[in-house]
Amino acid sequence: MENNSKKFPYALDLASSLLALALLLGFMYATQTVLIPLLFSILIAISLYPLARLFERLRLGKATSAILSVVVAIAFLYFIGWFIVHQSIIIGKDASAITAKVISVLDRAQRWVETTFNVQRNTMMDQLRDQGDKMMSNAGAMASATFGSIGNILAGTVLVPLFSFFLLYYRDFFREFFFKAFKSTSQSKVHETLNKIYTVVQSYLLGLVTVMGIVAILNTIGLMIMGIEYAWFFGTLASLLMLLPYIGIAIGSILPALFALAVKDSAWYAVGVIAWFQVVQFLEGNIITPNIVGSKVSINPLMAIIAILLGGMLFGLSGLILALPLTATIKVLFDAIPSMQAFGFLIGEPEKEHLKINATQELLIKWGIVRKPKMEKKVKIDIEIETDETVPTTTMRYKEIHESEDNPYEALPKKENDEQEKNPD
Repeated sequence: MENNSKKFPYALDLASSLLALALLLGFMYATQTVLIPLLFSILIAISLYPLARLFERLRLGKATSAILSVVVAIAFLYFIGWFIVHQSIIIGKDASAITAKVISVLDRAQRWVETTFNVQRNTMMDQLRDQGDKMMSNAGAMASATFGSIGNILAGTVLVPLFSFFLLYYRDFFREFFFKAFKSTSQSKVHETLNKIYTVVQSYLLGLVTVMGIVAILNTIGLMIMGIEYAWFFGTLASLLMLLPYIGIAIGSILPALFALAVKDSAWYAVGVIAWFQVVQFLEGNIITPNIVGSKVSINPLMAIIAILLGGMLFGLSGLILALPLTATIKVLFDAIPSMQAFGFLIGEPEKEHLKINATQELLIKWGIVRKPKMEKKVKIDIEIETDETVPTTTMRYKEIHESEDNPYEALPKKENDEQEKNPD
């Protein structure tokens, strides 16, 4: 009865925490039109905080520093957008030649399918026509979704800079709000948790920008070696798609592969593009990102993939981008809440002791489920001493037996033992 009374408050606390989390997710889904720009603004404000502090040290004032930081961010994003649009226009000038080559490739593919699978061209054309009719029937829904997305984008372009400015300008005001909201908690713990959230998110964002730059250079070098035109454009575009974790580089390899298939004489160029991008993705996931971001954003890959899928279900494309920083923030909060620390542990990366071959045995010993095996002691006995009368030499032999074996001298009385020591022969 006593154990049950101890467990019940923890179960109640855990259930209330999970219920609050479910209600919070429902609220986020219902208010995503405002919440998504706000979340992006928080990420941008955190990444711009060092720049704003730099301007403040130059005695420019808090409001001026916040405005200048937001202007710098807008200029940076504008440059990236201009680069993509400018390169797309240049590639579009050769659209007629590229289109002719694409049609030629499609024609060869149709002949190969016809020869290999014995499928007539008329059948293939009928299937393509049916698919086209289905797409046209859904054109209205697609158009409304597209215009809705454009409307959200336009709203975001206005709201995100505005939100970012106020988050930078009122940052101390918001910090005091958290102190007032969590009066029952130690204020030093609240302060430490807020600082840890800032450190984790900023490490992720700045690390992501650095990794994207390195990946863009690696992608471009590979495309240049293979002689693919517009290498900088395709390499940079693929690195920008790293905003979609785990799948961004793979998606970014499709466009340059199709371009290589259209402009090159051999299909091996397209295979080489995809293979090189996969090599870059391997290097990014196993060498580049771990060394740059480090252990500050400690989310294990399984939980990261689940978070990305849930983020996509909750917020769509924006959810895929926001999934990892939000998960890192949630982990910090879980670690600070006693009843949710187990879930924070679940989100984090396993330690080396969890990946050993004998990890199960060590885990059971650690939690007192099994006892630590008793080490066998070794007893050195059976001593023989030989003495030569002419030359005084002594030879000593012994053997090792475990305490599980019988000790032939253990049962001897003390007197007999003394006599044997005096007369070893």
